[in-house]
Amino acid sequence: MAYENITFNTSGNITTITINRPSKLNALNKATINELHDAFKKADEDATTKVIILTGSGEKAFVAGADISEFADFSVAQGGKLAAEGQAKLFDFVAHLSTPVLAAINGFALGGGLELAMAAHIRIASDNAKMGLPEVSLGVIPGYGGTQRLPQLVGKGRAFEMIMTAGMIDANQALQYGLVNHVTTLEELLPLAENLASKILKNSPVAIEAAITAVNAGFEDGENGYEAEITQFGKCFGTADFQEGTQAFLQKRKANFPGK
Repeated sequence: MAYENITFNTSGNITTITINRPSKLNALNKATINELHDAFKKADEDATTKVIILTGSGEKAFVAGADISEFADFSVAQGGKLAAEGQAKLFDFVAHLSTPVLAAINGFALGGGLELAMAAHIRIASDNAKMGLPEVSLGVIPGYGGTQRLPQLVGKGRAFEMIMTAGMIDANQALQYGLVNHVTTLEELLPLAENLASKILKNSPVAIEAAITAVNAGFEDGENGYEAEITQFGKCFGTADFQEGTQAFLQKRKANFPGK
């Protein structure tokens, strides 16, 4: 698939996906969502990719929201379909990806942009970042998982305040809320993302995939997170990574995980 709205680069087991619509502040439209789905799928299926970094082009925005012009005249049925298809194709898809996804939030992350960042497994932000879910100011609510993931990350009361006021918070407030893990300068944002990725790369990709499955299970209706943890823990014992990791520990050497 030829990309018009994103860039895709793999180097040293890290794939960087950059949303590249600077004239639209990297707003999400249907074409961009389709391209992102394809890029994440491609990276996840690539055995050489162990970590995915997601960011936006330029210095102003990660993703400044959805492209409102695409759905301003939608009917009830079309609106529901828009949310369902978007969640399945991109937001839930990213959240359940077996490869860890790190969102490097540069500038505005609003509406669908913040929802996309929240779908990632780890979030870091530049000190000029602004985050919010302004949908109620348009007469609608977040439709790409925002009403669910934001309370999980910051708590119910803070989520209600952010959603109901349609306001933005800055990077330091997001750090205080637990919405992001780290805040740094814009210049150091990608180096920090790469540094975190390098730490992840030292560990078993099979165990990391199992951890993603177990953690996600604790936030899903009908799933028992503890049971999922037990299952995934047990499965690890049958992997080559477990054999390598334990033998390396006992032999006091650095593990060289085969990823199997």
